[in-house]
Amino acid sequence: MIFETIAKTGHEEVVFCHNKDVGLKAIIAIHNTVLGPALGGLRMWPYKTEQEAVNDVLRLSRGMTYKNAVAGLNLGGGKAVIIGDPAVDKSEGLFRAFGRFVNSLNGRYITAEDVGIDVNDMEWVFRETEFVTGVHQVHGGSGDPSPFTAYGTLQGVMASLNYKHGNEDVGKYSFAVQGCGHVGSEYIKLLREQGAKVFVTDINKDAVQRCVDELGCEAVGLDEIYDVDADVYSPCALGGTVNEDTIDRIKAPIICGAANNQLATDEIGDELKKRGVVYAPDYAVNAGGVMNVSLEIDGYNRERAMRMMRTVYHNVSRIFEIAERDDIATYKAADRMAEERIAIIGKVKLPLMGNGGPRFQGRMRGQ
Repeated sequence: MIFETIAKTGHEEVVFCHNKDVGLKAIIAIHNTVLGPALGGLRMWPYKTEQEAVNDVLRLSRGMTYKNAVAGLNLGGGKAVIIGDPAVDKSEGLFRAFGRFVNSLNGRYITAEDVGIDVNDMEWVFRETEFVTGVHQVHGGSGDPSPFTAYGTLQGVMASLNYKHGNEDVGKYSFAVQGCGHVGSEYIKLLREQGAKVFVTDINKDAVQRCVDELGCEAVGLDEIYDVDADVYSPCALGGTVNEDTIDRIKAPIICGAANNQLATDEIGDELKKRGVVYAPDYAVNAGGVMNVSLEIDGYNRERAMRMMRTVYHNVSRIFEIAERDDIATYKAADRMAEERIAIIGKVKLPLMGNGGPRFQGRMRGQ
């Protein structure tokens, strides 16, 4: 069953990582390395079944291939998941054991932060491998990628507003933001700095209250966010929230947010096109974080990173152009943009980097 699934998804390699002494159950999925080594985050989540974890890592790693391609990076797509509750199951041993598995891949996979993981966890991974991004700046890293993902998402919003309304004045519009976590809260700050009206919801009630008290947002219930009469619906939590149950309830003419895999099915994307809803493809919009950490590979520079974030605007605008030109849904246009780049670079056949893949410059390994 697993080999049939991998054959369908086109993955190159799937590694199951187990260390019973520290409670590690992890999966690393490398989808495609045509453009370069596979870069993608590590997610920690209390999956109900191992099959659920496998399905998630395969889906997410494939998404990283497309995200990195559309972002213009010389990187392939990969992802990793740890089965466990990030609130209670984290330990130094857990992450160092994971780091050793990453290191055994000799640079084919480079890990980073994702849901349930923070920069301190990455530091433990870094003790065992140099193939990790998002570590503290003292080690040549860029730290928490959330602000960069949020800034890139804002660029995607501006491109969407310009396509729909002919202007980029964020402050003129209202936003229904689902998710007030690391990325969501940073994104909400940026919206409020522009003067936008922001409705927020999250399973974490304290996070919602902070947005209300500190940023002047309006809180709504978890299920009520879909019914908010806002100009933009911004999913910034887990994926699949644009689905058969919610599509008729979402009133916003624009869907643009930081979450991965926002569309439950491709058919939902086709339906959005029929209804005239502007959907900014998630992996193009939320590429700011991966753009930022990708710079750590050659030596990090924050000014260069901020310039790079602004390319999200142009990438999203280009996707809208392709969708209009070919009369296809925007999710298909994004895929087409990514697949064309992978095909072209594949024909160029860039030489493989020797001795274990990319080199991380200016970094001192942890002791």
